Amino acid sequence: MEKNLTNQTIALAGLAQAVTLVQQIAKRGTADLQDMEVSIASTLKVDADDILDVYGGLAGLKTGLKQLERQLAEPRQVDPELARYASTLMFLEQSVMKQPAMIEAIGVAVSRAQANAEKAGRMLDDEVFEALAYGYQQTLSQLKPRVIVSGEQRHLSAQHNSDRIRALLLAGVRSALLWRQAGGVRWKFLFIRSRLQREACRLLASIGTATA
Repeated sequence: MEKNLTNQTIALAGLAQAVTLVQQIAKRGTADLQDMEVSIASTLKVDADDILDVYGGLAGLKTGLKQLERQLAEPRQVDPELARYASTLMFLEQSVMKQPAMIEAIGVAVSRAQANAEKAGRMLDDEVFEALAYGYQQTLSQLKPRVIVSGEQRHLSAQHNSDRIRALLLAGVRSALLWRQAGGVRWKFLFIRSRLQREACRLLASIGTATA
């Protein structure tokens, strides 16, 4: 993967989309199915030609790009909850990559989810979410800091919602890994914030041009 601003922005959009979906499920009990399919598919796409191939193209990241642009535009527009989720997942990605046993366990979970998706003939199947959620519980949930998801207890306590949330958190970690592979560095983030925001705007505009 090329290390450049465009790829970093795309990966951050993937992360932003995943945490946005987590927030929606936690607070509403539901989330956009098309956006969720893109995020889950990115977790299962182990071999890809380039970063856009991971997400099935740029159009599927429209929600993530919009959220990323909003978060980067100016401080008063920042959603602190989403920023907390994203920063924690970035930290956890670096931690888990130092744990070979956990990397292997995640790989097993992803393989199981891939098989379940193929068997069901669709990405958003309960067994796909269960496999990914189990992989998250056995690995990233064991590391600190843990992601503390805020929302309505009636939504959080439902098993199908907790499985979706954990699966989407794993998708967020996948995007955090892609961001780092594209040259993203946490300590440099503040210095290129405005450049990332402009690139997110440019990518959003390109989607509008392509679909007009």
